[in-house]
Amino acid sequence: MSTIQEAIKKNILVLDGAMGTMLQRYNFSEEDFRGERFKDFPHSLKGNNDLLSLTQPQAIRAVHAAYFEAGADIVETNTFSGTNIGMADYHLEDLVYELNYESARIAREVADEFTAKNPDKPRFVAGSIGPTNRTASMSPDVNDPGYRAVTFDDLRIAYKQQVEALIDGGSDLLLVETIFDTLNAKAALFAIEEVKDERNIDIPIMVSGTITDASGRTLSGQTVEAFLVSVSHIPLLSVGFNCALGADLLKPYLQTLSQNTSFNVSAHPNAGLPNAFGEYDETPEQMQAFIKEYLDDNLVNIIGGCCGTTPEHIKLIADIAKEYKPRVSTATM
Repeated sequence: MSTIQEAIKKNILVLDGAMGTMLQRYNFSEEDFRGERFKDFPHSLKGNNDLLSLTQPQAIRAVHAAYFEAGADIVETNTFSGTNIGMADYHLEDLVYELNYESARIAREVADEFTAKNPDKPRFVAGSIGPTNRTASMSPDVNDPGYRAVTFDDLRIAYKQQVEALIDGGSDLLLVETIFDTLNAKAALFAIEEVKDERNIDIPIMVSGTITDASGRTLSGQTVEAFLVSVSHIPLLSVGFNCALGADLLKPYLQTLSQNTSFNVSAHPNAGLPNAFGEYDETPEQMQAFIKEYLDDNLVNIIGGCCGTTPEHIKLIADIAKEYKPRVSTATM
């Protein structure tokens, strides 16, 4: 079977789109989130999408299959909030290993089914590692700027547990994504390196930051160049950006990144900016036109979608991506 390192040299790889957007279509109730196993759980569970890998696995499987059917090469596991920090909101910290393992296993099964149908187009599973809802480099209390709601070690321990389960469940690579605080990401990368050393294995790593607004900086204040320098201390499969912005507004930051790194470059922008109701209105055709500009300018090696994107968006992105050769870097960093 082809490895992702081999595949990325041959083609621009297509990442899937939003998981949450697709799950919203099911309109799951509190009872649906609970399933039979958690019907008597004393706390509300609605909104815990990661839990659906245990209580509604057929829905997670269907979303992965829809993205592969649309032409995606890589799907992300349903584990964006899958740490003991993220699960603490639902009092489900004890389920972290199982949630990540089962999410990876489901994605692995679907990927293998599609690879078996068409061995010339191998499909891959990226273990999704989100930023958590805490920040290690900033205080949540404006009256106490020295306070931190989480420590580096808290994050390292949480991420290590998640990483072990994602690997055990069958992930081909790990995606540290939606990075708004690079110190959090460094804890995740440290945890990954720990697991790699302990198990004497190697696993490809994607890193994807988030430019929060027109300032061109992450939430913790880093420019594109600063972000790149701060994550380039270990070999990466790719570095890129996702979320917060649509493909049009993300382009200048992607250009800066592409010009300054020898790593592969990824992008999975939102379907535009949210409207007044928090919904995304950018059509697949509109997004495809913006992504075509990325491809014309030789900016990316991996392209997909984030909030608001659907299999319809990914299909049009995949259709156009196959007409282009992968980006070749001339940078030295």
